[in-house]
Amino acid sequence: MLEELKEANEYISSKIDKYKSPNLELIKEIEKDAEINNVPIISKEIREYLKFIIRTNKNIKNILEIGTATGYSGIIMLEEIQDRNGNLTTIEIDENRFKIAQSNFEKSNFKGIEQILGDATEEIEKLNKNFDFIFIDAAKGQYKKFFEDSYKLLNEGGIVFIDNILFRGYLYKESPKRFKTIVKRLNEFIK
Repeated sequence: MLEELKEANEYISSKIDKYKSPNLELIKEIEKDAEINNVPIISKEIREYLKFIIRTNKNIKNILEIGTATGYSGIIMLEEIQDRNGNLTTIEIDENRFKIAQSNFEKSNFKGIEQILGDATEEIEKLNKNFDFIFIDAAKGQYKKFFEDSYKLLNEGGIVFIDNILFRGYLYKESPKRFKTIVKRLNEFIK
């Protein structure tokens, strides 16, 4: 396992500044807009790690994303499953971000996208399908519930990828007062 992690880290490091995509301009536009509008998106390191996991696990076709934001990570994942006739189901609670993501998905020209506007704590329970990969990147204080509810939808051998699980290192070091509840919930979840 350590050798696999070392290999993954070397691969990721070599790719960060060499990112290629049929949607490169769109990706750059989303990154720029996210920075200007303070929309949290995955880091370049996580982007490459996510791509690596999906690319090397050929059985991943159906993905559930909890927390769409403006569609950045969804487009990244879709790039890896288009040749597999893959599908992305993505849930976003914020109507404005939902609409921006909808526009970005349309610009990407990818197929197989189902967007759901709503609270993931409610919407996950309405889903009537299974997934090979679940990506959780939404309200950190709800990660435990998101995980427990979505895990029921995971196919055997599937993968759950949780972004920011260590929450800026605050799980093992002093955190600002405003993050105490989130940190407490995340610590309870990972124990």
